[in-house]
Amino acid sequence: MTSETEPRSTLIFLCVANSARSQIAEGLSRATAPQGWRIFSAGSQPGLVHPLAIEVLREIDIDIGDHRSKGLDEVPIDEADVIVTLCEEEVCPVVHGPAKRLHWPLPDPASEGEMIRYQLDAFRSARDEIKQRLQSLWTEHPIKD
Repeated sequence: MTSETEPRSTLIFLCVANSARSQIAEGLSRATAPQGWRIFSAGSQPGLVHPLAIEVLREIDIDIGDHRSKGLDEVPIDEADVIVTLCEEEVCPVVHGPAKRLHWPLPDPASEGEMIRYQLDAFRSARDEIKQRLQSLWTEHPIKD
């Protein structure tokens, strides 16, 4: 845990419902971020955390069972150093400010049809893609001084 005197950087993941991709990204980030990062996620139209988002992270020993979907006004957008949008087919939230912006367009895994087998595969695919991108993010965006 960082003290108030240590450098901290703030990372925020945004999508529409804050139910799947951004929740997975928040959970993975909290589990893998180098010391000094504060991690949040939010959506422009928050819904409920998707049970399969919880499940695919539980498969790799990350528990987001207590997470809830949050609106943009519930996270410190004005303190963000990096904002990552995860929308592909939807209109991503737009926020203004000096934060570095990254766009990781990933398909919404919850839209993969009715069969849970296909949805679960889509959620796993989103998890694995986010995990890979996070490894690069930690290298390319060191903690601010």
